[in-house]
Amino acid sequence: MLKAMLGEAWLAMGANRLRTALTMLGMVIGVGAVVIMMAIGQGAQYAVQQTISTMGSNLFIVLSGSFTASGVRSGSAGAPSLNVADADAIAELDGVMNVAPTHQGTRQLVYGSQNWSSQVIGTTPAFLDARAWNIVNGAGFGDSDVRSSTRVAIIGKTVAENLFGADDPVGKTMRIQQNPFLVIGVLGSKGQNLDGRDQDDTVIIPLSTAQRKVFGTPFLGSVRMIMVQADSAEAMPKVMENVTSLLRQRHRLREGMPDDFFMRNLSAAAESEAETTRTMSILLGAIASISLLVGGIGIMNIMLVSVTERTREIGIRMAIGARQKDILSQFLLEAVMISFAGCLLGLLIGLGVALGINLFTGMVIVVSGSAALIAFAVAAGVGIFFGWYPAQKAARLDPIEALRYQ
Repeated sequence: MLKAMLGEAWLAMGANRLRTALTMLGMVIGVGAVVIMMAIGQGAQYAVQQTISTMGSNLFIVLSGSFTASGVRSGSAGAPSLNVADADAIAELDGVMNVAPTHQGTRQLVYGSQNWSSQVIGTTPAFLDARAWNIVNGAGFGDSDVRSSTRVAIIGKTVAENLFGADDPVGKTMRIQQNPFLVIGVLGSKGQNLDGRDQDDTVIIPLSTAQRKVFGTPFLGSVRMIMVQADSAEAMPKVMENVTSLLRQRHRLREGMPDDFFMRNLSAAAESEAETTRTMSILLGAIASISLLVGGIGIMNIMLVSVTERTREIGIRMAIGARQKDILSQFLLEAVMISFAGCLLGLLIGLGVALGINLFTGMVIVVSGSAALIAFAVAAGVGIFFGWYPAQKAARLDPIEALRYQ
């Protein structure tokens, strides 16, 4: 029975091919637009998630406080209110996985006739663990290098390319602020962060070396920032609260006095960016799905015309024993077939355009199986929804009136 109905639906669609093609066009455009927009949106989500993963997980930073001089207030990290001892105390708190005091700034690097300006970070070995940053060539420095202020450096991919070119930088000596530094390792590539800064344009050196040889500090052991990694996302609020209490106690801040430090939740900022991207992806899909509605209206319009043109045929079928549900199923099946055919063609076109965008623009495109399933589900829903009324109208025709129709 179903096979015969499918054959009848196919013949009906082929009777007026141009009209059928124009009816399918709305579904083709609608499904193609949905697939393209979902591919772009999911690609954007993937790109943001990759960027977030390069930052490390469950991170927050503690910045030195500001100061006021002659009525002029400085920004964060303007006053040397944090020191290495604060970082050591934070490391003893429950729920803390890694703590890395850092002192950083931009400095000129020189190797032979080449020079390059880059961000120099003075820190401890825990910094790489907190950032989940691997060394792909060479090795890192240890706590003994921090204690002895060794002049060693780990460089990022961008620094290696611009300063050393095709040479292997490991084992070579470069200069930072006229001080010679032995390159002992090259970091794996992380790309840009959420602010668009190149994370690979970085040099990491022991904290004590940075304080004494590169930046200098007004107070021995003072640092501009302390990076803290909690052992889980759930523990972060409690860890941040404990760090605040600990630093206020260590800095002898009485009740009512403002903090002399600032705290920023890097993970929360990253998740906020990811949520924004997800919202934009949903919005793109919703806008594109409007064209599916237009395609559905086109199907209903053509099916109503088809019912009018085939009124006498319907009367003959009813006269020889066709039931109302048979007529209903026949016209509903035709609507669904048109919808599915348009969906399949739109899916192929959408995939082709999405891959073309990736090929010619380099934009990250993610085509998932869920997009295809959603497209087919929506196509079936549109075909049934907009084909129901014309099919029901055909099924309710009076056989005698239908036979008399000219």
